[in-house]
Amino acid sequence: MSRAWLPFLLLSVLALSGCDIDSNESTVSLQSGHLILGSDHGDDGSAWGLTDCAACHPLMLIHRQAPRIRDLVRDKGFDSCTGCHGGNGGNGGQPPRRCVLCHNSSDLPSHPLGDGINGHDFVKPGRDPLADGQCLVCHVASDMNGRFDINRDLTRFADVRGSAAPYASLSDFCLRCHNRDHQQIGFEITGTASDDPLIAIGDAWRYSDKHGWIDGGGRTYAGLRDQYVYGSRVACTDCHAMHGTRNAGLIIDRPDKGASRLTAAFRQQAWPVVTQNGDFSQLCVLCHAMETLLEQGDVDVGNGLRGVHRMGEDCRPCHRHGEAVQAGM
Repeated sequence: MSRAWLPFLLLSVLALSGCDIDSNESTVSLQSGHLILGSDHGDDGSAWGLTDCAACHPLMLIHRQAPRIRDLVRDKGFDSCTGCHGGNGGNGGQPPRRCVLCHNSSDLPSHPLGDGINGHDFVKPGRDPLADGQCLVCHVASDMNGRFDINRDLTRFADVRGSAAPYASLSDFCLRCHNRDHQQIGFEITGTASDDPLIAIGDAWRYSDKHGWIDGGGRTYAGLRDQYVYGSRVACTDCHAMHGTRNAGLIIDRPDKGASRLTAAFRQQAWPVVTQNGDFSQLCVLCHAMETLLEQGDVDVGNGLRGVHRMGEDCRPCHRHGEAVQAGM
């Protein structure tokens, strides 16, 4: 090595030593499960408010113990830092958090499965590309460890008592917004009738909906696939895709966007789900497969599956999901 390089190496070592780089920097956040930087960032907060991540964190050295994201972060550069770690109290204003920089159909096409014209975008009747701020409404501080944890990866909203209690289930998260009397400030569901499923589901889930607390067993058309059993509660996201679907009402358009209790092999099959004019037979048949065939139980509903008693007609007169006066869907 040429001696001419020695001064530069010495300066680099001195600069990095001032940043108090931890050789186990990747495990610190993994152990705490919290990635958002706080005022204690650095040596007693010495790094809080700094905007130049590269000054202390060489791009080629970070995420050594996070191989799933290491290459993507290196590709995107330091613009990706705020998505996971927040703005670090940036002087002169917080830099924007960048989520879709990585979470898009090109870089992470299955995280989430976001194709389709309908999505849970909160603010638009149409479907424009997802924006960073919309991601953060529900995912304010994920730990990005590749395992979905409802009490780490979802924003903690207040329950009916006004308490930010841990979620008992994924549906508990959904119902803290979708209810009649304790919606979240800034995300009120307005202009709906009291029996609209958007708000009625909060009560129907407990008192009438067979996917909720009420036991749906002992029916004429009984029969379920795989790990679905009567008496259990079905997650809202088993039928509703938050990040993108071709169907109205956020109904999943393929089984791998929901139907969580089906086998992985079944979910990966090409069972398309198309809902038109109130005909939900292609959705219902993903999980329902009657044991004693009645009516149209042996008829292919149009996606290669059979097992429900009607297809090709409006299901809603008997199965109005979320409607408190109904006992069906």
